[in-house]
Amino acid sequence: YFYRIRFREQGQEYTALSSASDLCNGDVVMVEAEQCPEPVTIISRTSGVTEPNIKRGFSYKILRRANSEERKKYEYLPVLEKQAATFCRECIKKHSLSMHLVRAERFFNGSKVIFYFTAENRVDFRELVKDLVQEFRTRVEMRQIGVRHETKMTGGIGACGRELCCTSFLQKFDSVSIKMAKTQDLPLNPAKISGVCNRLLCCLTYEFENYKTIKQEMPRVGRLLNYEGSVYRVVRIFALQGTVLAVSREEGELLMTEEQWRAATPVSRQPPKKGKAKGGGKGQQRKKNKKDET
Repeated sequence: YFYRIRFREQGQEYTALSSASDLCNGDVVMVEAEQCPEPVTIISRTSGVTEPNIKRGFSYKILRRANSEERKKYEYLPVLEKQAATFCRECIKKHSLSMHLVRAERFFNGSKVIFYFTAENRVDFRELVKDLVQEFRTRVEMRQIGVRHETKMTGGIGACGRELCCTSFLQKFDSVSIKMAKTQDLPLNPAKISGVCNRLLCCLTYEFENYKTIKQEMPRVGRLLNYEGSVYRVVRIFALQGTVLAVSREEGELLMTEEQWRAATPVSRQPPKKGKAKGGGKGQQRKKNKKDET
């Protein structure tokens, strides 16, 4: 059975596998993590695969239900993380370090505390680590992250009105380019194609391959088409509708359907004729006259 789980109240959701079928929303269970078993909260139950030969992927495996002591400790864990973040910010201010603390994450067994921060330049935080180790008496890790990971941790609402993709389900950040926005005929206004992190929207990658595949079969902008005896020039492509907008000097604008532009004949452009260089003839004649004189 597959369930959607979450480590923190506003954290990212993951898929977990369990042999129990009676887990409900809000139940606290223990999952197998890298360092030690970690408690998580059940969000919902997800559907399994319909075909027996298809394997369903999952991120964690549920070991058992959490006991009462583990549940109390799990409920108090955000308080400890908040206290650790507050103390770290005070130390950063004391040492006058040019860094911004995003979040503190504490392991359930207390064996390690991770501090996530952002900084424009390299930071020497050796004295800061000494103060943190002396305060918490455990392993301390300072992990520098980028603006995208910072937004993923803090969360927020996107321009679409939904929770940020990176916060809700994205596992990794794929490379995004302005070419993806051009292929999907989106406005190249940075305010419209940038996210909360001031980087290009991650959702530009979702339909890029579909647009790219569709447009490969359609005539490009600027292509000349001969349709019913008139020559049209393609000025715009509507990929999802499968139509193109073409203009002719005789007939004006025409919104061609897929049947029409497939029936049209491509017209090859005539290469410009190479004209003679100005004064070329006179120059050749002068050279000839000089040779005759010699």
